[in-house]
Amino acid sequence: EISHKVKKSELYDKKLKMYKTSVPIGHISMENGRIRAFTPGWLERESIFLHMEYKYLLSLLKSGLYESFYEEIQTALIPFLPPEQYGRSILENSSFLASSENPDPGVHGRGFVARLSGSTTEMISMWITMFMGNKIFTYENNQLMLHFEPKLSGWMFDKKGEASFTLLSTCQVTYINTKHKDTFGKSGAKVVSIIIEDSGEEIQGNILTGKLAEQVRSGEINNIRVHLD
Repeated sequence: EISHKVKKSELYDKKLKMYKTSVPIGHISMENGRIRAFTPGWLERESIFLHMEYKYLLSLLKSGLYESFYEEIQTALIPFLPPEQYGRSILENSSFLASSENPDPGVHGRGFVARLSGSTTEMISMWITMFMGNKIFTYENNQLMLHFEPKLSGWMFDKKGEASFTLLSTCQVTYINTKHKDTFGKSGAKVVSIIIEDSGEEIQGNILTGKLAEQVRSGEINNIRVHLD
């Protein structure tokens, strides 16, 4: 309910389909400080402050609003933006983007001030949840357990039904989802087996336990294929 209200409010930039720091504040006094002194759509005044927008997207994901999250990221995550609009590499974050409230249409959606702190941290948190779920390692019954519970949309898999990422900098994990189903929700695809490519060992279910989990954590396993159905 909150997410629907936010999207209908003036916090949502309908032109850019992104989220701003504030609604229009032209009616408040200059005594409120520099946020009021800035040009609309610039810095703290009605711009898209990236780390704040990313924090909101992460909240959608953590709240289990997966369909809304995957709808929003197609216009809100930097890698999906047109480079000619963003004005810099779409592999690089910015402190803020000028919103469509700015009086200069030429800067709408353009990123300003290279920034690699808050927004990057939020992106890593989203990445972990998307590819591994809400928990990675746990310790249960006196043994380490590694959980594979991806929260991926079906469109994130390639033509072969595969999506890959690197876990802990050394281990390539490939999810195989030939039906291109979402991996969340009651009807979503679930992990049915895990194959350790290094040894050929196959484990049923979505958890590696004991020695195998320890080997992944210590960097001794380099390639894992995870089948979903």
